[in-house]
Amino acid sequence: MRKMISLIAASALTVSLTMASEQFSMSDADRALYQEMLENNPADIFVEEGSELFDELVTEEALAKFLGVKVDELPKTIASFPRYIPQVDEVLGLDQVLQAVMYLNGHKPYKLKSSEMFEMLAYAKSLANDEQINIDVNANKKMQESFKLGEKMFMTKRGKRGLSCNSCHSKEVVGLILRTQPLPNLGDVNAGGTWPAYRMTKSSLRTLQRRFQGCMKNALLAVLPIGSKEMVALEVYVTNLAKKKDKKISIPGLKR
Repeated sequence: MRKMISLIAASALTVSLTMASEQFSMSDADRALYQEMLENNPADIFVEEGSELFDELVTEEALAKFLGVKVDELPKTIASFPRYIPQVDEVLGLDQVLQAVMYLNGHKPYKLKSSEMFEMLAYAKSLANDEQINIDVNANKKMQESFKLGEKMFMTKRGKRGLSCNSCHSKEVVGLILRTQPLPNLGDVNAGGTWPAYRMTKSSLRTLQRRFQGCMKNALLAVLPIGSKEMVALEVYVTNLAKKKDKKISIPGLKR
C-alpha cells in the first residue's frame, strides 16, 4: 500500500510539473529584477558584515592554523569543504569549523542557524571565489561514508508525499516548472559553489543547508537540523555534483 501511495504521489508530481511548465514562467518584471540584482547583489552587504565578524572572532591566521595549512592555502582548502577534520574525527561543514575556531579564540560560537553565522560563512567561503571546487569524497573512510549517506539522503523517498530530493532533480524532470522556476540539475547550476546566496523570494541571505530545510518543509518531510550528520552528508553529495561539472566557488550567489 505504501509503495502504491508513493507511486501515485510521484505520478501526481510529474503531471503537475508538466502542466506548470506549460502554463507558468518567471514574469518579465521578475526577470528584469533578477538581471539587475546580478549586477548589484544585495548579499554583498551581508558578506561585508560577515568580514567584520570574521576578522574580529576568527581571523585567517587562526582558521589556517586549525586546518593545518598556510594562509595562502586557505582559498584552495575552503573550496574542498565539507571535509574531514581530524581534531573531531568527523566530516564537517565550513560553518562548523568557524564555530570551533571561535571557541578556541575565546568567543562564544554563533549558532549555525543564526544570521551572524550565515554572514560569516558567506565571507569565509568568498575567500575561495574563483577556486575550482575540489572536494574529495574518496579522501578517507569518513568522507566515503559521508558521501554514501548524502547520496542515500538525496535518493530516499520519505514523508507524507513520498518524495526525495531526486524527485525534483532527476534527469526526467529537470527543466519542468515548479512554482514558476525551472527545476535544475544541481551540478549544472553549481548549488555546491553558489551558496550562501541571496534569495529574492525571502529577501535574505541563506545557506545551502538552510535551502535544504526549505525544500524539506515544502515537501512535507521531517526537517533535519543544520549541521546534523545527514545535512552535512547531503551537502557533500551536492557539492560533489558541482565538482563533476568543473564548477568554481562564486559567493554570494543570487537565487530567486
